[in-house]
Amino acid sequence: MAISLKHFSGMLLLSAALLGSGPALGGITYKLEQAHASAGETVDITAVLFNDGDNALEYTAPKNLVVQWRNQNGQPIRSLAYLAGGGGSVTVPVNTFVKLAWKAVVPSTVHGLQAVNIEGTPTMLALDTSPLDKSAIAGTAADVPVVDAGAARVQGQTDPVLPTNVVVAAGASPNQGPAPNNSVAMASSSSDGFDRFRNAISPYEPIYFDAGRNHGRTDARFQISFKYRLFQPKDPINPDFIDNFYLGYTQTSLWDLSAESHPFVDTSFKPSLFWRKDALFFSPEKSAFLGLATGVEHESNGKDGDDSRAINFGYIQPEFNYRFDGGGTLTFAPKIKAYFGSGDKNPDYADYAGHVDWKLRFAQDNGLVLSGLYRQGTAGRNSTQIEAAWPLRRTFLNMNGYLHVQYFKGYGETILGYNQKVGSQFRVGLALIP
Repeated sequence: MAISLKHFSGMLLLSAALLGSGPALGGITYKLEQAHASAGETVDITAVLFNDGDNALEYTAPKNLVVQWRNQNGQPIRSLAYLAGGGGSVTVPVNTFVKLAWKAVVPSTVHGLQAVNIEGTPTMLALDTSPLDKSAIAGTAADVPVVDAGAARVQGQTDPVLPTNVVVAAGASPNQGPAPNNSVAMASSSSDGFDRFRNAISPYEPIYFDAGRNHGRTDARFQISFKYRLFQPKDPINPDFIDNFYLGYTQTSLWDLSAESHPFVDTSFKPSLFWRKDALFFSPEKSAFLGLATGVEHESNGKDGDDSRAINFGYIQPEFNYRFDGGGTLTFAPKIKAYFGSGDKNPDYADYAGHVDWKLRFAQDNGLVLSGLYRQGTAGRNSTQIEAAWPLRRTFLNMNGYLHVQYFKGYGETILGYNQKVGSQFRVGLALIP
């Protein structure tokens, strides 16, 4: 498949014409895990941060929340809640959510029924701090029927009792709170330079370290990758067009562990500049959505002489996503490339790597991640890479990261050996980002 620069520029213009979307949504809801706690006891404040917008959401959870306690007379007491579980920087993909938690100690001067407010948010919670045997909330059952409170306003009478079948069909849960206020800002308001940098940097390609013994030799392959948002959105929930420009950097190395000096076989350095939006369009039920990335990338191995390799290409990458009700996302993302200015060291690179990276990925929420990459060159030249990852927190190790397995066969495992075919390569290791 050959794509000229003229045709590629046409695709860029077409993609630019399609860059538009409806309003982005996102929010955070808080709840108290306990309905009753006495002074001096610890309560858990949990939050669900959801992203119903059209870009991945970068969020830094505050280490402390200021909690207001008010009794029936409105007298306030303020205390701190402390973030549980360490670091609070998270990335929330489109149409998904994450959970956060803080712990707070009930102040010693708090008594009776309390209205609890997370300062700076419209959230209002309730906690009964009376002794359990005297508690009107936690110690007494609500043996009364459910009424239709709206009917009295219309008919001018007392609230009628709802039929049993209506109440059962409602399926109300005590664990579900009101819809969040969409106007709540999702990003840290800190002006500290490091916090701004931390909020602008995020994962890009997978990050892993794998090793294996193949064809009588032991080697390792590892990769680091990140992207940096060039402009800070004024509204993180609904960024402007210019806020979707990124600098990307990926570095992939193949390390020979069998040779005496353990040399690196080759390393690819891949800086890039691109525009990316995770969701341009949603289906009516929002289970399917279309994203787009487009930009330019350079790849070279930093060597000179006969071992020097370098390529440049522009690309456009539509991303077709389907979100399953069970909590997994399937993504098909073909990366269509047009090469330019690659020099005379590897003029036939496209004959081996082709013009399209065919990518397929399935990721369960907090579960299995499967991904595949296929490239088709000319004259039957091709390469296949398949990866699987499983979160180590869901094993007896209970540690961060993922167990990572990688399979590769074909051309282009390194840019130095882009025209050399390798047999099946199996490696196992640790992935930070699968």
